Amino acid sequence: MSVKSTNGSAKSAARSGSEVKRTDAASSAPTVDRSELIRNVVLVGHSGAGKTMMLEAVLASTGAINRMGSIVDGTTVGDSDPAAVHQQRSVALSVAPVVVGEIKVNLLDTPGYADFVGELRAGLRAADGALFVVSAVDGVDAATTALWEECERVGMPRAVVISRLDHPRADYSGVLAQCQSAFGESVLPLYVPSLGEGGVTGLIGLLTGNVSEYPEGELQPTMRPGTPEELADWETARGELLEGIIAESEDETLMDRYLGGEEISLDVVIGDLEKAVARGSFFPVVPTAATTGVGTAELLEVLTRGFPSPAEHAVPPITDLNGEPVKKLKCDPDGPLVGEVVRTTVDPFLGRVCLVRIFSGTLRDDTAVHVGGHGLAERGHPDHDSDERVARLYSPFGSTLRAVPTAVAGDICAVAKLAAAETGDTISSKDQPLLVGPWDMPEPLMPVAVEAASHGDEDALAKNLARVAAGDPTLRVERNPETHQLVLWCMGEAHADVVLERLREQGTKLQTVEVITPLRETFGAPAPGHGRYVKQSGGHGQYAICDIEVEPLERGGGFEFIDKTVGGVIPNTFIPSIEKGVRAQMQKGVSAGFPVVDIRVTLVGGKAHSVDSSDAAFQAAGALALREAAAATKIQLLEPVSSVTIEVPDDYVGTVLSDLSSRRGRVTGTTSAGEGTSEINAEVPDVELIRYAVELRALTAGTGRFRREYLRHDPAPHTSGAAV
Repeated sequence: MSVKSTNGSAKSAARSGSEVKRTDAASSAPTVDRSELIRNVVLVGHSGAGKTMMLEAVLASTGAINRMGSIVDGTTVGDSDPAAVHQQRSVALSVAPVVVGEIKVNLLDTPGYADFVGELRAGLRAADGALFVVSAVDGVDAATTALWEECERVGMPRAVVISRLDHPRADYSGVLAQCQSAFGESVLPLYVPSLGEGGVTGLIGLLTGNVSEYPEGELQPTMRPGTPEELADWETARGELLEGIIAESEDETLMDRYLGGEEISLDVVIGDLEKAVARGSFFPVVPTAATTGVGTAELLEVLTRGFPSPAEHAVPPITDLNGEPVKKLKCDPDGPLVGEVVRTTVDPFLGRVCLVRIFSGTLRDDTAVHVGGHGLAERGHPDHDSDERVARLYSPFGSTLRAVPTAVAGDICAVAKLAAAETGDTISSKDQPLLVGPWDMPEPLMPVAVEAASHGDEDALAKNLARVAAGDPTLRVERNPETHQLVLWCMGEAHADVVLERLREQGTKLQTVEVITPLRETFGAPAPGHGRYVKQSGGHGQYAICDIEVEPLERGGGFEFIDKTVGGVIPNTFIPSIEKGVRAQMQKGVSAGFPVVDIRVTLVGGKAHSVDSSDAAFQAAGALALREAAAATKIQLLEPVSSVTIEVPDDYVGTVLSDLSSRRGRVTGTTSAGEGTSEINAEVPDVELIRYAVELRALTAGTGRFRREYLRHDPAPHTSGAAV
């Protein structure tokens, strides 16, 4: 048998700190030597749907843990991150493998909150199938529907779990109807709840007619035939299920035979079902209740028998270091080594711990590898390549690392102490370095300005921020060249809270400050300026006088400097010095400390001294002349304006347009972006976009998305001032 495991020995560690727990007992971790024996399944769904507790129930039912943990107590396997314990919700991707017969199932628990979409994307990248968890209490939200459609576009196999059946307000039938309306007609239940004293006690199999009952305190269900009364209630559902499966059959005669009254063999139906699920054209529904364990055995059967192995899933595009495509690889343990870092954390003892999905080849401990990262320079992650050695390999189990000797193509492992690896990097053979194409990541659009609590904390802030950014491709770090603020671009408030909490956990003393919008200044009307810089101190003095005229240019006009002096009143060698002084003052500002733009400066006169005049003196005179001209006229502040493209469901177009109007936005067009979706184009001042990532989500129930691009600077209202 190719699966090795010691059940019950992988109990999750305590969650009181951020330390990764490590065990060197290789026998405690399941290992496989063939890709066909692996299933990588990502759990997705909105926050509160019950993903983490369902994972606990599955782990307990298979003996991977002794008993289920608690979200409130911070003892679940999936929520080992201290930030998750603090926020009482998942904030990071976690992996927990279970063994079912010879099959190793890597379950990837992902956050449901929109701020942590980067962790969700990582889970989708590492998985070969998705399990959509929908609460029987809350139903389907718009964000889950959008994610389903995204998986539909790439053909990812899916199944639906209707969770929390044990809740007093659970509505299985109503939520099933919601799922079918949102996800399509091919979403059909394989099992339905069996009601007993006190609520749901088990499931009825629509294909087999058997009832699985989950006695209190028992890990595995007991089976019995369903009574005629139980089966009669679901006869219609059984007929719809059979027709749905047969419609997906590759045997084109099967439907005619079924409609003609022929009894189709159960083995044939189940075989067609498994094929349809694996190719992503049929989506079974399994009801579950985590607290009682109802549905865990049925769910595992769907995952092991219906979901595809990595060998059936296409490998992402691969290139060499020059960007040239290489021959299409397969998920083959004997092929070239290609793995991708899907998550990076920093442990105080192990250093960087990288979660790696192996797409091709076999990764072994004590092996030299190439670590390469390309394509994320815009996110603050410059292209990089290095050769490193994998000292030890681990099988991740939440925050616990269990040593393993190898990881074959299709498996997920953890590698510690890679000095340069970041999320999104490729791990390949040192002799044949390759690169995996980057996955789609949303742009972080909420700025948070931070600064060190003291001058002595600046080095610690820079060092720890680099560590956090290395593991979070949705975080962009920017030092604004105009405001000189250190800005963290985040996905939203919850994401920002987690980033700041992780920095503080590493001993960084910092504080958040108001984000300064980089305004600019320009002249509202023409004005003259007189610059006199004359100093006599008994020795060599300073002497420079210049007269200028300043006039505004059109927006985007830049800067012009014209010399109209006559008679050599200022030697030609000092004309550039005056321009240099004017430019230097423009960078410093003349009113509120913001750069001056869009002006023409004409030099009309001045005086020089044969001994005391100098380059420095005329630079100072030029700066003084610009300041005096500014004092003689009105200075107009200019604010940055961005071109914004917003994609929202049609139902929210009116709400979004009204909100844009309140933000001084100017709508330039609205077009259809597909079925039921519209795209709104607008020009919006940047100061109105600081929290727009959060506010758009609230306006559109989490479905709205936007992107922005700097357009120009426009006159700011008088209330903006320098504090914007």
